Amino acid sequence: MDLLGRSVVITGGASGIGAACARAFSAEGAKVAVADINGEGAQAVADAISGIAIRCDVAKEDDVRALVQTCERKFGEIDIFFSNAAVATGGDPISTSVETWQQQWQINVMGHVYAVRSVLPSMLARGEGYLVHTASMAGILTSPGNLAYATTKHAVVGLAEWLSITYHDRGIRTSLLAPLGVNTPMLGGGDSPFPRAAAGPVKEPEEVADMVIQ
Repeated sequence: MDLLGRSVVITGGASGIGAACARAFSAEGAKVAVADINGEGAQAVADAISGIAIRCDVAKEDDVRALVQTCERKFGEIDIFFSNAAVATGGDPISTSVETWQQQWQINVMGHVYAVRSVLPSMLARGEGYLVHTASMAGILTSPGNLAYATTKHAVVGLAEWLSITYHDRGIRTSLLAPLGVNTPMLGGGDSPFPRAAAGPVKEPEEVADMVIQ
């Protein structure tokens, strides 16, 4: 897909991979909407790339629908929806509360589902669209000490695979992003167990953004 003039929506765009990808898409000539529950952070990223910022809690379907409607009013049809927002808390099956499970499921999985429900009908109607989903290598392998995150990211992998197989022949493209350790706020710095659990060197968000663009 030639990105010049295309409209891109990125959730979790206020920092980390989302912010780096927002800058990378903009550099390719795309119109970018930066969505995040951190509205001020999203605005700062959007201001730097002449994009638009929208506060959005992806755990709420009404928020995601409103995000899509706002972007369609600003940009017209959405060409690329990049579901990137996620949270991680660590934990195991005994210590992790049911409330934490529910929170991570809503953000890490249902946020992707709500996005698909909101943008896929119009993409199918015109026979074109691109869905990008951030999972993690935790969703293909696992993440020691981080059960809920690994489980929800496995679900994202399954969702993306299903979408790719089901809608490819109708013009819908689906990509799955599954990096190892990336130097983002989620990683928590050098004292976090997550960098130590990452297999391989920790990448910078800009490196991941280059891969996404390619």
